[in-house]
Amino acid sequence: MTKRVPQKVLVTGGGGFLGSAIVRLLVERGDRVRSFSRSFHPELASMGVEQIQGDIADKIVVENACKGIDTVFHVAAKPGVWGDYADYFKTNVIGTKNVIAACIKHKVTRLVYTSSPSVIFNGTDMEGVDESVPYPEKFHAHYPKTKAIAEQCVIKAASNRLMTITLRPHLIWGPRDNHLVPRIIKRATQLVRVGNGKNLVDTIYIDNAAYAHIQAADRLEENHKLSGNVYFISQGKPIPLWEMIDNILKAAGLAPVKRSISKNAAWTIGAVMEAFYKLFNLTGEPKMTRFVAAELATSHWFDISAAKRDIGYTPLVSTEEGLKHLENWIEKTKSLNSSNK
Repeated sequence: MTKRVPQKVLVTGGGGFLGSAIVRLLVERGDRVRSFSRSFHPELASMGVEQIQGDIADKIVVENACKGIDTVFHVAAKPGVWGDYADYFKTNVIGTKNVIAACIKHKVTRLVYTSSPSVIFNGTDMEGVDESVPYPEKFHAHYPKTKAIAEQCVIKAASNRLMTITLRPHLIWGPRDNHLVPRIIKRATQLVRVGNGKNLVDTIYIDNAAYAHIQAADRLEENHKLSGNVYFISQGKPIPLWEMIDNILKAAGLAPVKRSISKNAAWTIGAVMEAFYKLFNLTGEPKMTRFVAAELATSHWFDISAAKRDIGYTPLVSTEEGLKHLENWIEKTKSLNSSNK
């Protein structure tokens, strides 16, 4: 058996939730890893990871980060459902174009891009749909719109010079989560079930998402015909959205969501709050938007058979096992916070 040659890998957003999980797996298997983030991260330094700080929208800095690299995992993005379009476009679109250009300039052979299923969300139930579903005619949030534009740039860039794969992980969660889980816990007492509570979703545990990215890069090296493809990745087992939210609350020792409102009521509240925030130029994020109302009340789970077939993706950690890991992490974090007071 031929011994695997360590690769020189760049992870943009390497200090973030998904980025750092990818970095850990790469380091564990012996690759030489460089991270590109806005800030310096001590935990990456402890792993021996080279770090470059900068703005992904800065073309020169991105070019320097890609120099001497074999594979790029482009994870960095501006998430969320509220903010100025220019900020989303700068990070998600300009940043991605900079990464593509830098890869071509420095002869990087593989680019794995982290997209989102939200790029095809049209506000209605999406049950078991595959990658053939088109982008919607209208987007109700800047994040999915700019991610869709960036995704198209990556697909178009696929060539003999630069092989690309785009992954669409759905609702990543788990230990060290700094986005989804904290939002749910922070708003625990304010959460209201939107819709009838029967809408199904399929999420993805952090380790499975990171593993899928590395598998995609490896399979792309073996099979160049995969270049330009897009894949949904998830747990592969849709469950009621509000059951999943209650499971996360339970892992944090909190009570389940009891109150509920209709989808139409939530959508109306979202529209009013959006108008109010825009009219008075308020900072922060509305507690409800039209996009969030639609997501909370509809089913959105996806056919991952293409990812299983082409990149050999199989969830290694079940949802049940992941929730146990999450509960242990939350308890450990609480203990550390208490001891530091």
